[in-house]
Amino acid sequence: MRRPLLAPCLILASLLLSAPHFAAAQTSPSTTERVLNLPVHGGDQQRALYVSPSHPRATIVMLPGGTGDVGIARDGEIAHGNNFVVRSRVLWNAAGFAVLIPDAVDSQNLRGLRSSPQYAALVGDLVAAAHAQAPGPVFLLGTSQGSIAAMNGAANLRDGQIAGIVLTESVSRLGGSHETVFDAHPERVNVPALVVANSDDRCNVAPPEDADKIAAAMSGAPRAKVLRVRGGDQRSSTDCGSLSPHGYYGIEQKVVDTIAAWIDAAI
Repeated sequence: MRRPLLAPCLILASLLLSAPHFAAAQTSPSTTERVLNLPVHGGDQQRALYVSPSHPRATIVMLPGGTGDVGIARDGEIAHGNNFVVRSRVLWNAAGFAVLIPDAVDSQNLRGLRSSPQYAALVGDLVAAAHAQAPGPVFLLGTSQGSIAAMNGAANLRDGQIAGIVLTESVSRLGGSHETVFDAHPERVNVPALVVANSDDRCNVAPPEDADKIAAAMSGAPRAKVLRVRGGDQRSSTDCGSLSPHGYYGIEQKVVDTIAAWIDAAI
């Protein structure tokens, strides 16, 4: 039986780092990968992968979709790396950004839990860990189901803790997880926001036509922009799969470049 989601304790007081792990096949010599083991209440640990160029301009906390189970091993190997925010990490590094990619505690299925207060606290601790790794602003970026986590985190963090939020192919209609970005109190977000929507996305719970509604729901944000893209190949068996237009498969560079330009303008 899986344990219930546990509220995280303070990370900065007891942040544990594994030995640095370098993935030469995926990163440049100036890029560092290391696994972070972030303690949470009850003795469990939140494992995350931190990947950074030498002098990052900002750090992005990447919140994956699906179940949230990335399968990060102690040596940094990844078992489930298809999700957009996981497989694009080298592109973000090349653009000058560090990324922090969390795994699910004990491989727990996060569907239905991302809009909870407990998960908002966990996102807050991820942001604290990101600040501990490098100076500079921190952004939240969530994709698909992970957009719920990003919205929830931003709704409970204040300007100064994060510099902005990016939501990509956001879950805006009820499906199997029984939660959407609208359950995560978008009206409380008070930082600049970007909503990215692929016109070719056919995922039934993340229709691109809802992008304007999502942006409008963040009524407390100083500005909320909708960015529309097109394209992507279909390799997943479902329209909501990672290797599809929903996951920007085949257009990763274009999407990263456009989001990076928005982040640069927000810094």
